[in-house]
Amino acid sequence: MAVSQPVIKKIKDHREALDIFEKISLPAEDEKTQEIIMNFPTVYIHNWMESGYFEVYVGESNDIFKRTRQHYDSIDDTTKWQNKLLKKDATLFIIGHEHFNKSLTLDIENRLMHYMMSADRVKHVYNLRDNPQKSYYPMEELDEIFGKIWRGLRKENKELFPTESSIKDSAIYKASPLHKLTKDQEKARELIIQKVNKALSHGDNEQLIFIDGEAGTGKTVLNSSTFYELYCQAEENNKDLQCYLIVNHKEQIIVYEQIAEKLGLTEKYGNVISKPTTFINNHTKDNPVDVAFIDEAHLLLTQGKQSYRGNNQLKDIIERARVTIVMFDENQILTTEQFWEAQILEQYRNQAKVSNNYLLLDKQLRMHADPDTMDWIDSFTKKGELKKIPKPFDKYTIKIFDNPEELNTEIKKKASEADSTLSRLIATYDWEYSANHRPEDRLKYWEVNIGKWHKPWNRELEAELSRKQKRQIKGLAWAEQPQTINEVGSTFTIQGFDLNYAGVILGPSVKYREGKIVFDPSESHNNKAIRNRTLSDGSKKKFGEILIQHEVRVLMTRGVNGLYIYACDEQLREALKEAAK
Repeated sequence: MAVSQPVIKKIKDHREALDIFEKISLPAEDEKTQEIIMNFPTVYIHNWMESGYFEVYVGESNDIFKRTRQHYDSIDDTTKWQNKLLKKDATLFIIGHEHFNKSLTLDIENRLMHYMMSADRVKHVYNLRDNPQKSYYPMEELDEIFGKIWRGLRKENKELFPTESSIKDSAIYKASPLHKLTKDQEKARELIIQKVNKALSHGDNEQLIFIDGEAGTGKTVLNSSTFYELYCQAEENNKDLQCYLIVNHKEQIIVYEQIAEKLGLTEKYGNVISKPTTFINNHTKDNPVDVAFIDEAHLLLTQGKQSYRGNNQLKDIIERARVTIVMFDENQILTTEQFWEAQILEQYRNQAKVSNNYLLLDKQLRMHADPDTMDWIDSFTKKGELKKIPKPFDKYTIKIFDNPEELNTEIKKKASEADSTLSRLIATYDWEYSANHRPEDRLKYWEVNIGKWHKPWNRELEAELSRKQKRQIKGLAWAEQPQTINEVGSTFTIQGFDLNYAGVILGPSVKYREGKIVFDPSESHNNKAIRNRTLSDGSKKKFGEILIQHEVRVLMTRGVNGLYIYACDEQLREALKEAAK
């Protein structure tokens, strides 16, 4: 039986309009609508414009009229959002449904907050403390009811309420702290918060919590959720908290900065998002911060370079924080300057294990792939084994292509469909590229060239955009920018992000010889992966094969719904086609 339509009412957001709606408009409505608004729980959205962007407050109540008047009565407190309702041409959406109960309205409220925070045109969302519900009737109707509510809201304002697919494809949505956590993530978050509170109350220093997890196991969401929850608890208990979120990835920094701004953290606490070198330079061992979260900790430097003069960024951060929480994936280390010697990495793991501060996330949450498909990818990228490709799963497909033109056409087709717009070509770093200088005169772009087919590398087309177009893509991850459908991404732009379908070009550095996958550094243009690394004993060693292997794994684990592959090496291409039969 189909779920009924929600009731959505839009009124001016002030006391007089609310009075008219309650006393005049509602009595004229049919009895069912009147009953739903007057006597059922409702969800509501206050919204107004500020400097060209929306600001919103999302709430739920058993008595919408009493609750809204309480908001109006709080307007004298100029430190609160309610004060803006006096100055702005605000609108109030009141949402009801005949199946609403307390638990269902709380989950609808949570999801609305999550969506609103992920919308491009929303600058600030207030009341962002989530309260996810565990089990209730009619929980199985949540998705259908919410979908109808969102579509109804879109009819009222398409700018404020973009499509659900565009929300879910946004980098902010995927890294948001407002996701409903899995049981394993909830358990991990509770443990981290317990350990942090204990360390801070006991005056401990240099405590390490170490979380291992491969790509797609929910490390980023756990990180952002725990980070935000600590700030919420500190506010509730009127405690000062110095808490930073650190990541050594330019694109991910931008996403976290946007989240912090929309949550109001930047306004209250200043810049709480930082790159590791900046954090290290701005803090001292003598005055450590309370907590440092490190996302993508495998990207930390383990040797000095021009901008970083130390020897190990993790060591330097631990010395500058009372508690450090790291999210780590050994299989995503991509450069020699990030390479960890096994015995040194194990020292940090053991340091955490001794204090019962070690956690392993091992459930795949990103990719809609079955165990056989995950085993195929693991075998290819970890063991160099090419197994028979599993038949398409109902939510995930692996396809092999004869040439780059066909792969390009298929990815463009997927990107044109509403439910897979975030589909892009990505490739191993086997073609020349430099961010610091332009290619020789006869070439317009740094390109991926395969026979007669060619396409610009990532970031090449941005220079040709108009000022207006550049403003429109500001803050968007590479794959979210519309012009990038005409580029080829690399691990440096796609690491840490999802795609609907990943069109992976395996360049000449990935071969098939004598029944094995071969990773060949001599064919790579990634100098950061193939150059020598000086080890702690002073010896020099190359790790190119391992790092290219990691590069291929990063590329192959980006697609949520599918992995499409073209291999430049003829033997590998034929072997893949045979494996797909």
